[in-house]
Amino acid sequence: MSDLKKYITKRKETDSDFKENFDSGYQEFKIGEMLKQARKESGFTQEEVAIQLDTKKSAISRIENHAQDIRLSTLQKFAHIMGKELRIQLV
Repeated sequence: MSDLKKYITKRKETDSDFKENFDSGYQEFKIGEMLKQARKESGFTQEEVAIQLDTKKSAISRIENHAQDIRLSTLQKFAHIMGKELRIQLV
């Protein structure tokens, strides 16, 4: 186990606020990173995606870096622009 994973595990055991916020924050980060990676792999800039979504580059940056409160329709459009299919899975 890496030092980072050990630290996170220990913090979760001793700090209930950290535990709650870490898990939800990680999921938001993960979604934003997946969107950013898909955009880059497709060869699009944030500006190009913004134009196609009829929004501003700063909005795309916020989506990729914070991924909070994104509408499902926005995620679907983002995926469509990248030539990808959006799949939501509950595990």
